Amino acid sequence: MNWYLAKIVYRIICGDGDHTPQFDEQLRLIEAEDGLQAFNKAQAMGEREQETFLNQQHSPVQWKFINVSELHRLDKLTDGAEIYSRIKEEEDADIYVHMTNVRAAQLLDKHSHEFIESL
Repeated sequence: MNWYLAKIVYRIICGDGDHTPQFDEQLRLIEAEDGLQAFNKAQAMGEREQETFLNQQHSPVQWKFINVSELHRLDKLTDGAEIYSRIKEEEDADIYVHMTNVRAAQLLDKHSHEFIESL
């Protein structure tokens, strides 16, 4: 068996859909014999996990499966291996760097507390 990284894409439609289009790109690990089986498994997962529900304003929210847009075979699971990379362009570099550091501090705080509680 082999491991694959699949990007599954959903469109998020709120109410009548009269809003800026939103998409959720999910990276999923798939275990399969080959690329075709991995692709089929990822598509089946995407179809199965579509859903419609009511939000807090009682408006319908639909997560509509679009497709599997990427599939990468992971030859070897090694510590520090790059799995995904995306280049973003931001209007304000200082705000982006600041927010990245805030998120990192929150993660460190959360996992430090979990470690202390496990002792």
